Amino acid sequence: MKKRIVIFASGNGTNAENIIKYFQRSQSAEVVLVLSNKKDAKVLDKAKSLNVQAMSFSKSELFSEDGVLNILKETNPNLIVLAGFLLKFPEIILKNFPEKVINIHPALLPKYGGKGMYGSFVHKAVMDNKEKETGITIHYVNENYDEGAIISQHSVTLSENETVDTIAEKVHNLEYKWFPKVIEDILLNG
Repeated sequence: MKKRIVIFASGNGTNAENIIKYFQRSQSAEVVLVLSNKKDAKVLDKAKSLNVQAMSFSKSELFSEDGVLNILKETNPNLIVLAGFLLKFPEIILKNFPEKVINIHPALLPKYGGKGMYGSFVHKAVMDNKEKETGITIHYVNENYDEGAIISQHSVTLSENETVDTIAEKVHNLEYKWFPKVIEDILLNG
């Protein structure tokens, strides 16, 4: 039986789409549900167009005992993947799914992590500090932003004339290449 993945996302869902497509070619796992805290998030349409169940929820449903938690208990995922999910993940879900929630961060943690550090905010900080490299960090989620145990990191070299957009493109390429592979590795060897 295939392992079951649930993805949480807040925006366009390019990583979610990449993960769904990767596992549609896999015998080992599949994305069975995409959840978003935004009703109009493009990720919901992308998931549905790829024949994956998708739904939105309110903030109160996320933190309630009988909202999102119930959906997850019914779905019974082997892994919950945060792919551009911008809300702090609730402890109530973490307690019910210990060591089963992972996130991707667009920098080499512990640098450039924490509340408010996502997307272009991270890339701008990397550029402003004239970093020689940046990358991605895939980590377990705990009760604090970007502080869970690191699973894997992948880096890319930066030149002096990088812009927020060129950094974003390099980081996205790393995300698309590595995130599905790391998810698969966790599911197969976890």
